[in-house]
Amino acid sequence: MISDAGETMTNVQPKRLNAYSYLIEKEGTMNVPVKIFASEKLLQKMMEDRSIQQGVNVAAMPGIRGWSIMMPDAHQGYGFSVGGVAAIDAKDGCISPGGIGFDINCGVRLLATNLEKAEVLAKIKPLLDTLFKEVPPGVGGKSYFKLSHAELEDVLLNGAHWCVAQGYGTQDDLDCCEENGKMPGADPSKVTQKAKERGKGQLGTLGSGNHFLEVQYVGKIFDKKAASVFGITHEGQVVVLIHCGSRGLGHQTCSDYLRKLEDAYPEIIASLPEKDLVYAPANSQLAKEYIGAMCAAANFAWANRHMIGHQTRKAFKAVFGEKTALKTVYDVAHNIAKLEEHTADHEKFMAWVHRKGATRAFGPGRKEIPEAYRAIGQPIFIPGSMGTSSYVLVGTEKSMLESFGSTAHGAGRMMSRTEATRRWRGEQIKNELEKEQIYIKAASWKGISEEAPLAYKDVDEVVRVSDEAGIGKLVAQLKPIGVVKG
Repeated sequence: MISDAGETMTNVQPKRLNAYSYLIEKEGTMNVPVKIFASEKLLQKMMEDRSIQQGVNVAAMPGIRGWSIMMPDAHQGYGFSVGGVAAIDAKDGCISPGGIGFDINCGVRLLATNLEKAEVLAKIKPLLDTLFKEVPPGVGGKSYFKLSHAELEDVLLNGAHWCVAQGYGTQDDLDCCEENGKMPGADPSKVTQKAKERGKGQLGTLGSGNHFLEVQYVGKIFDKKAASVFGITHEGQVVVLIHCGSRGLGHQTCSDYLRKLEDAYPEIIASLPEKDLVYAPANSQLAKEYIGAMCAAANFAWANRHMIGHQTRKAFKAVFGEKTALKTVYDVAHNIAKLEEHTADHEKFMAWVHRKGATRAFGPGRKEIPEAYRAIGQPIFIPGSMGTSSYVLVGTEKSMLESFGSTAHGAGRMMSRTEATRRWRGEQIKNELEKEQIYIKAASWKGISEEAPLAYKDVDEVVRVSDEAGIGKLVAQLKPIGVVKG
């Protein structure tokens, strides 16, 4: 726990395995050990908050198999740490909303363009103005797509497929999307009316917080073969990275089910080290209802990123002409639970893999990977923090054995938004980044200061650990030119 003075009060001391991983042995109520992917530098940051203790708490969850896993970007979260992964037995385990997060299917989509850095940099300000108009950011950003009740139900059931059926985007966008943009098992009837009202006017909007739409260029290619397969052909090529999720609909869905679980299982809460870990037994009716709602919220998020992708194409063509092409490289979730087959203790089993602030990193051959990428592995995107690099990686066979096919999802916060706004002014950050030819268009100065690059861990270090641990191999470095923020 953390004292009122902010001091970390934990006696847990991870044992170093090698330069990129640590282990906390199983003891007490733990059902499995805790495996931590981190360098010494990153581990020290984890020791400064409650994230290590949260990893230990997750290790005591019923039905957890293998390890409670913490990614290099792990930091304190709600129940589970952000950057936490747990493979929980589908028969004898549980479902925990705290292991998925409030922003259900927050994720990233990468678009590769046929433009060069120099030509985009020459028009970056009008481009950002156009993107800001076409993709409304911020808490109150109003959607251009006014959904009827029936249309919203269709989005919740069919995700990005609804968008293509309405003429937005293409089949290729769906083919290059996790779950093809449509999570099976969605049940819109399990999403409350309040959640639906919150999401109804938000399709195609960016939101606030750490969400962004970033114009980037390829700074360096590490793996030419994988990059070529992904459509990343050369250094200097311009790409666009979209980071957002299910907006108010997903947040409300998580809140609704946390309350339902607290009401239904007071005896479970009484047995937990913190109530934020509350869960429902995997085969209970309430778990099934939550999964139906979670899948529907995930579909909303895929439709949301798909529509942002559509509007981004529209903005680029308005500035650079109709011959401008933006192809979806891939779209991946990082706040979700998925039913997957894995191996632990030399035994195959079906698990609800909870990934909270963690990216799926499936290696070659998995049927879940789009056919175009199946021979090489799944694309992985690890975003930076406004002024820093982002990275493309590829999933590996080793990740299937070491981390249930998972890796990091970003840099990981190491400072609260309140502290960031106390330390930095938005105007100051904007001016400093412009000196480096990184331009920002934001809904508020506060939004810029909250997301100051130094409020996050070193993304280069996070990616280095992922690469050296073999749970995601480096493909390309992406560097920012322009950022749209909430």
